[in-house]
Amino acid sequence: MAIRLYRAYSPGTRSKSVSYFDDLSNVKPEKSLTFGKKACGGRNNRGVITVKGRGGGHKRKYRIIDFHRKSEINNSSAKVATIEYDPNRNARIALLHYKDGSKKYIVCPRSLKVGMDIYSGDNVPIEVGNAMPLELIPLGSIIHNVELTLGKGGQIARAAGTYAQLIAKEGNFVTLKLPSNEVRLVNKKCYATLGQVGNVDSINITLGKAGRSRWLGKKPKVRGVVKNPIDHPHGGGEGRSPIGRPKPVTPWGKPALGIKTRKQTKASTKYILRSRR
Repeated sequence: MAIRLYRAYSPGTRSKSVSYFDDLSNVKPEKSLTFGKKACGGRNNRGVITVKGRGGGHKRKYRIIDFHRKSEINNSSAKVATIEYDPNRNARIALLHYKDGSKKYIVCPRSLKVGMDIYSGDNVPIEVGNAMPLELIPLGSIIHNVELTLGKGGQIARAAGTYAQLIAKEGNFVTLKLPSNEVRLVNKKCYATLGQVGNVDSINITLGKAGRSRWLGKKPKVRGVVKNPIDHPHGGGEGRSPIGRPKPVTPWGKPALGIKTRKQTKASTKYILRSRR
């Protein structure tokens, strides 16, 4: 995927960049795998804002993604019919046509092309796009869409350009290095897909103007230090003043910026060999 830069025709195009979209198929999404997504604007059932910074944005439909990559028939194969844009994620998605007539969307890995055949099961070739248990994947392999809980579907390394690396096998577990640099143990029976997630240059795209953030449904965020004391603990003071506290806090008085929020008694902590921090 390539990045298209603009000349400074206007202040909005001065630093704007977009994707070329030359790797996409010129088709509409599969109707049976989409449904309407009602925007809530960060509000709950009573209309009270519970998540700040959300609202507006372009209307979009949700694409149902197959994160399990398992079928009733072992070693099943599918043909890549299309590669499409998904407004709900920064990665591309690929539409698969299975031999039994079913259709499914998957997160599109890098270098996957239309017309290729991909497989999932216990006895499949070691190629990009194929899904198999972690115990069958060679050491050092680049993988994505990794299951953490057996049968729950892929949860790790699903964003554009991300991947995990299989670095060791021992007993009933394999050792993975995750995109956050965390090293942890995962059940060897869990499924993963070979390869890196596509659309690698997504991180290099610059919005260029505030309006593009609003199209994405992101509203402006006001800093606490410029608010009134009744609205934020950092607020108040004459002119440009400091926060007036030893350490920064959230609007509700909880510690912020650098405080570890993970519960130390969490059951899965014993599987983490090296923290991401």
